[in-house]
Amino acid sequence: MSKTTFIRFTLTLLFCIGSSFQIHAQDPKYPAVLTVAGDGSGNYKTIQEAVNSIRDLGEQKVKIYVKNGIYKEKLIIPSWKIKIALIGENADNTIITNDDYSGKPHSAGKDAFGLDKFSTYTSFTVLVQGNDITFENLSIMNTAGRVGQAVALHVEGDRFMAKNCRFLGNQDTLYAAIENSRQYYQRCYIEGTTDFIFGKATVVFEQCTIKSLSDSYVTAASTSANQPFGLVFMHCKLIANPAVTKAYLGRPWRPYAKTVFMHCDLGNHILPEGWNPWKGDKMFPDKTQTVFYAEYKNTGAGASTKNRLSWTTQLSDKTAKNYTLKNILGGKDNWNPTVN
Repeated sequence: MSKTTFIRFTLTLLFCIGSSFQIHAQDPKYPAVLTVAGDGSGNYKTIQEAVNSIRDLGEQKVKIYVKNGIYKEKLIIPSWKIKIALIGENADNTIITNDDYSGKPHSAGKDAFGLDKFSTYTSFTVLVQGNDITFENLSIMNTAGRVGQAVALHVEGDRFMAKNCRFLGNQDTLYAAIENSRQYYQRCYIEGTTDFIFGKATVVFEQCTIKSLSDSYVTAASTSANQPFGLVFMHCKLIANPAVTKAYLGRPWRPYAKTVFMHCDLGNHILPEGWNPWKGDKMFPDKTQTVFYAEYKNTGAGASTKNRLSWTTQLSDKTAKNYTLKNILGGKDNWNPTVN
């Protein structure tokens, strides 16, 4: 083979390999962009159909654009569906809704676990188990009403982000579920009655609006003993319905619960003592020796620290410097949720 022939052969081979890779990367069976529209004008009419169509454990980031509308679904993003961005057209008008609640009978008999009724853990409107999932411009609602635990969003996946979203329910609206899950909520609106932000995950809420719908508890963390951070609220605004006058920042679901409010605007519905020890827990009657409830430079009518409970903490300037996105959410992979 002459030198010229060899060069031509090599270039042709490289072109074929490159073309083959490009064809594979742009396989029309697995597009990188999908559209959901209830009127049939998109690729799919339901969000679940769009999620199901995505390649299992695919390395390609897939964007699902959801047109305005009310999508009555019990949406599940399983662990094998990863790297998905679910983007609504408008947070007020792109709505995912359902109405299951703990104790509600299953219409089709028993579920996969042999239970004939929903529990807190299966009452969700949306369940996220896959990693690297992002929500934008969506409303997720549980419309069961004040019937007990009824989750709107349940997240178990790692590196979850929600931006400019609305989460609406009553008791147990947002379940940040498991220890190995890191979650970031930016400019979101979350409302509920009792323990409406709860769970074991490590979570940062930044510039969010948190609305209490009744005299009750805002948070119920269940952080484990080996987690350095739990629920952290930064530059958030806590508001309430006009009739609400007796709300606590949180109570510990488990004995090592960690919750911190920093630079937040606390409304006058927040009680002077701020926190509650949840003495009614028979398994852990006194959690005050192990919980970490703290505040730092909050403002507003409910921010006075004069009557806060003795077992809660006001962070020092030095300690407060540890509360950065990098320290809280970075982990071993240096995840930065502000970089897409």
